Amino acid sequence: MSRGVSHAAYKPVGVLLGLAAGAVAGTVFRQVWKVTAGDGEAPSATDEDRGWGEILAAAALQGAIFAVVRAAVDRGGAVGVRRLTGRWPR
Repeated sequence: MSRGVSHAAYKPVGVLLGLAAGAVAGTVFRQVWKVTAGDGEAPSATDEDRGWGEILAAAALQGAIFAVVRAAVDRGGAVGVRRLTGRWPR
């Protein structure tokens, strides 16, 4: 398979993996927030009953979890493509 075809074939897979990563990251974040904050729900940026510290901590935790899950899913997808095609997607 040529490099262009391999890249084109991986593109839709990458999009689906990205959507799955977002869903998984959201679930992981909600569970981690429940355990660490003892709260049922993480604060939103416009929640007037929560302070700046709690809102920024929640946003930082959510961003970190999303980045780690996304990197793991992207890397796993690339490894899978290499196993199937013998080429690393670009």
